[in-house]
Amino acid sequence: MTHSLDTEMLLDAELLRYARQILLEGWDVDAQLRLKSARVVMIGAGGLGCPASETLVRAGLGQVHLIDDDVIEMSNLQRQTLFLPTDIGKPKASTAAQMLQRINPLIKARGTVARLSEENAYELLDMASGKPDLLLDCTDNFATRDIVNRISVRYQIPLLTASAIAMQGQLALFEPQLNSGCYHCVFGAPNTDTELDERTCANSGVLASTTAIMGSLQANAALQYLGLTKNPLTGKLLLWDGSLMQQRLMGYKQDTDCPICSV
Repeated sequence: MTHSLDTEMLLDAELLRYARQILLEGWDVDAQLRLKSARVVMIGAGGLGCPASETLVRAGLGQVHLIDDDVIEMSNLQRQTLFLPTDIGKPKASTAAQMLQRINPLIKARGTVARLSEENAYELLDMASGKPDLLLDCTDNFATRDIVNRISVRYQIPLLTASAIAMQGQLALFEPQLNSGCYHCVFGAPNTDTELDERTCANSGVLASTTAIMGSLQANAALQYLGLTKNPLTGKLLLWDGSLMQQRLMGYKQDTDCPICSV
């Protein structure tokens, strides 16, 4: 079975596969069609990218494009759920895309082994064929998130960014077209001289459940945004603390002096 490119209707196989979702109050065939017609680009195919992309693909996201220049290592298997021991040494992006295509042949998944930059963003994001509906930042360091944010603002693409470290996570959905603030407004500029900006899963550790939960929360926000055209995090930063089993929301506003989104 191959994926369907017809976004005007749902195939019988799709109606059957997504039946429990379509039964949801507030989520109907129109919402499922919007999800089917959506194209998402995910930056990072690791601890966050794996659960987020799998949930979206199982739910019926039409097209997902994963960009990552890393290869699979033994230590990744603890939390990167799309990979098996036999995948060690293979590129994350293409391996994850192949698994996603196997999970749901009705969608289109592809992977690009590359590191996204401001210089190659137009090409890697396929901007010549139109903007993606959503960028998912699934990276693991502050500096890369800053670059993804710049790309989001430059091309006016909504950005759903998540982070996970130790037993804590953060989530936000920025809409640059609304001039409501960006990642830089909330977190400022990266400073590689500080220990905080250098923290990653590789050097600080992360519980397997942290990335699974944050990736699932990221997918939840993406489904609402793509299927229901609703941002459940408007002006809000979600903070999750696994050690205390607590979650809270913190408000933010656009920084009128932000060098990225207010110029």
